[in-house]
Amino acid sequence: MCGRINLRTPAAAWTQDFLPLWSEDEVAAKAAEYETAPRYNIAPTQTVSCIRAGETSRREWVMLRWGLVPPWADDLAIGNRMINARSETADEKPSFKKSFAHRRCLIPADGYYEWMKTPDGKQPYLIERSEGGVLALAGLWERNRKINGDGPALETFTILTTSANDTTRSIHDRMPVILDTEGQAAWLGTDLADPNSLKDLMRPAPNDLLTAFPVSKIVNSPRNDVPECIERIELAEDPPQQGDLF
Repeated sequence: MCGRINLRTPAAAWTQDFLPLWSEDEVAAKAAEYETAPRYNIAPTQTVSCIRAGETSRREWVMLRWGLVPPWADDLAIGNRMINARSETADEKPSFKKSFAHRRCLIPADGYYEWMKTPDGKQPYLIERSEGGVLALAGLWERNRKINGDGPALETFTILTTSANDTTRSIHDRMPVILDTEGQAAWLGTDLADPNSLKDLMRPAPNDLLTAFPVSKIVNSPRNDVPECIERIELAEDPPQQGDLF
């Protein structure tokens, strides 16, 4: 699964890859509107920077609530159970099928956290690029017009997951779908004859793309959104058996 992420890289830097047709002034204006700042511990139900296809060839940068709420839902809490979607079946599930076909997005993240079970409790690990840089996580977004009544439509997203690669499997058997530059363009494409062709993108990341290391348990609480969340720690014992966040 993928239940916590971080995004520390300044918007002026990460948007160069995610928003290639945007000017520096446009990025700066949007970053000011969204009051962006380094985020060390982003959790479900919070709003997150997401990139999706626009009405023209230019991509959109929007803030979406983490935890997909389908159009037919009348209870916001359903999103708490839809922070992730299994990529193997997302195109078949009623809650995700239309999103997979028409409403795909990217979630920029410097890294994500997973938890491993130990005798002393669940030990968090930070998983990020081996050589640094922002990851592009594959997501689906949805628009719900029921929950807010006459107010603005509620827009939410979920992160797609796949089987873990060799680097992360000892920590957890699932990982987010991470897209390279070519995959990102295909994922946000709007002229696909068959969206099922995108299933080829739903594969584990290359083993050498990522590194994983233990971090402080302060990350367990989403109230702790501080640099200490990403600092490597030394463990007293060898890595124990796999566990998960919940």
